[in-house]
Amino acid sequence: MTTYNVALNFEDGVTRVIQCDDDEKVTDAAFRQKINLPMDCRDGVCGTCKCFAEKGEYELEFYMDESMSDEEAEQGYVLTCQMIPESDCVLRVPASSSVCKTAPESVEGAVQGVDRLSETSFGLRVKLARPIAFLPGQYVNVAVPGTGVHRSYSFSSAPGSDEATFLIRNLPGGVMSSYLAERAKPCDTVTLTGPMGAFYLRPIERAQLWLAGGTGLAPFLSMLEQVAEQGSDHPIVLYYAVTRAADLVELDRVEDLAERIGNVTVITILAAEEEAHERKGFVTDHLGAEDLKGGDCDVYLCGPPPMVDAVRAHFGKLGVEPASFHYEKFNPTEAEVAAA
Repeated sequence: MTTYNVALNFEDGVTRVIQCDDDEKVTDAAFRQKINLPMDCRDGVCGTCKCFAEKGEYELEFYMDESMSDEEAEQGYVLTCQMIPESDCVLRVPASSSVCKTAPESVEGAVQGVDRLSETSFGLRVKLARPIAFLPGQYVNVAVPGTGVHRSYSFSSAPGSDEATFLIRNLPGGVMSSYLAERAKPCDTVTLTGPMGAFYLRPIERAQLWLAGGTGLAPFLSMLEQVAEQGSDHPIVLYYAVTRAADLVELDRVEDLAERIGNVTVITILAAEEEAHERKGFVTDHLGAEDLKGGDCDVYLCGPPPMVDAVRAHFGKLGVEPASFHYEKFNPTEAEVAAA
């Protein structure tokens, strides 16, 4: 018997990954794993369990026109009570995790090491008690040992690994920064809760434009890891913008992954005026309408709020709208993440 992973993305940003047998309907698999997906009939009649399949192959059994039209089915909508996966899948569930009687999972880990990557960033490596199933680009809440508070960070590691890695901005006086700089020891216990977030890599069906600002590179490292494993026929252009050359952390890893994939272009930009570099300024100084392929591209952006706002305004000035635009912005408190 074959078992597939089905990621359920709830509207409050929580993601749970369930295992579904190749002869099992998604609703039944979810119930078996104590997740109550919305449902009234189990027979494809009411439409209460309608979700959107963002990724994967599946079979749909009986459903009535009143519950879901053929046009909706062609667009990717499914009734989970009639859906039998034929591959790993990603479903967008139009309900909160609490309504479905579930919540983010917590996994304990042990600190394996803290790397001072530059004056402005740390690398944190955590050995997990068990792998966390997440979509590349998503984040978890990391409890800061000895403080009773948590901070949110995107994975920079590949999904399914038993070691989670993170790029963390060094904010003097910050709760996590102070811990990493002053108190962190190997084997410290940390608790990771998640995964969460609507910023994750969708199926690659067209050219990709990825924009990373500073430690916003983290989710793109995870995405590159998955693309390196699964492959892609579509080109990826990654802009990596930082203040100074010393802030171009993990660049060797980026270039190695780009070489393995084969159709990735990496472009670096420095903002500091005193730095000597081929490209200076901000991402918006170098993005033209031609980069958006006439709208036939997907854009992913992760960076501080001013960068996100500037890029969104820049697209408006260019008069080109990408096929899809996914962004995540982080603020200096180390605590909040917003995605769209």
